Amino acid sequence: MPEGKFCNKKPVETEEELKALLGDTGGKQYYEEMKSLEVDQALLWKTIQNTLKSRMKTWLEICAHCGMCADSCFLYLINDQDPRQVPAYKIQSTLGEIVKRKGNVDNEFMHMVMETAWAKCTCCNRCGMYCPHGIDMGVMFGYLRGLCYQQGFVPWEMKIGAGMHRVYRAQMDVTDEDFVETFEWMVEEYEEDYPGLEVPVDKEGADILYTVNAREVKHYPEDLAEAAILFHLAGENWTVPTSGWEQTSLAMFAGDWAACKMQVEHVYAAMERLKPKRMVGTECGHAHRATVVEGPYWAGRSTGKPPVESIHYVEWLAEALREGKLKIDPSKRLKKPVTLQDSCNYVRNNGLKDITREIMSYIVEPGYFEEMSPNREHNYCCGGGGGFNGIGLFRPQRNKALITKRDQILNTGAEMVIAPCHNCWDAIRDLEEEYKIGIKWSFLKPLVISMVEIPEHLQRKE
Repeated sequence: MPEGKFCNKKPVETEEELKALLGDTGGKQYYEEMKSLEVDQALLWKTIQNTLKSRMKTWLEICAHCGMCADSCFLYLINDQDPRQVPAYKIQSTLGEIVKRKGNVDNEFMHMVMETAWAKCTCCNRCGMYCPHGIDMGVMFGYLRGLCYQQGFVPWEMKIGAGMHRVYRAQMDVTDEDFVETFEWMVEEYEEDYPGLEVPVDKEGADILYTVNAREVKHYPEDLAEAAILFHLAGENWTVPTSGWEQTSLAMFAGDWAACKMQVEHVYAAMERLKPKRMVGTECGHAHRATVVEGPYWAGRSTGKPPVESIHYVEWLAEALREGKLKIDPSKRLKKPVTLQDSCNYVRNNGLKDITREIMSYIVEPGYFEEMSPNREHNYCCGGGGGFNGIGLFRPQRNKALITKRDQILNTGAEMVIAPCHNCWDAIRDLEEEYKIGIKWSFLKPLVISMVEIPEHLQRKE
């Protein structure tokens, strides 16, 4: 059963293995090795027998092939209504066929499954809203990705991402020391403007435990400072953990179920160690889903909830504005056409559609907020979710997928898209780079800082 040096069925477990895989630029050798990777059919069928439970078995059997899921899928619509892009067909022709054949599939078939699982579905779960039987394709594709990962048929970047979580407990090569030092360094940069600004580390019993996306530490450290500034201005009793600070899970995108469990238990350990009143996660959709929505089940928590109350950043921000902890200077509100990207992972999958619009009512001048059509839980995926943004092999498909969001934005006439989600933010940035429609995009933190009133006792002394 030949396996390659890079493309194999073994998870990346060490820093040495991770660096070696990263050294295979673009996964050139990795994908070449994949061409001869053999399917362990016995393991595949055994895994299915042990893990394909009644819910998914029922979904596979009760699909009426009615086609109601077709028009719900932006990938079906943008690809000229290709019947191979109908969600029901995509799952039946992959997972359904593997089950039907009892795992007796070959390399060519698994290549097709990999492309379908990562380039034809972003696990946005929109189709499940319109299925008369309530079949959740997002869950089924997540399961399918797990089967692919176990067999070694996983995109190069996703294998790396899952490896990062196993080695660093973060989606990037950011250590605990890197995190704390970067956060403290960024806060120091703003101390002069915001007297008393600090980042409390490992403070027990704080009202808020703040967790982040490792990309902020690595690429957008200003986001860390912005979070500290707003907690400071709101008078919050908050802290960050020295370990367990990374809320995201590329392992979820990769289908590495074991690493998903490792990652979320690492965050939960910080909660149990520091005993905060609640956890607030940064502006990231999949991080919220991984830690708050799916995570409790990966960790085997009978309550279906994290160890402490856990909320998304938009929930904390809306509350701070509503309760007057943060006050907006009306003269500084946005006075240009603005629209809002609804993140699949905390709007469609966690019901936070009204919270984000409450925030808009504070920061956008009346008459300037333009809704996308459709919107709220009916909104389309940004075009880059589920790991689609980061897979070079499928970049042409991803760029085509961005057209749906491009046209939604253009139809609003907006000049700015507010995107309180890392994946959505990245997709809209790439959309602008690819199609040059003249749009600006932003997280919430910098916008709020630009218009918030600074309490007199916190103002800089000249």
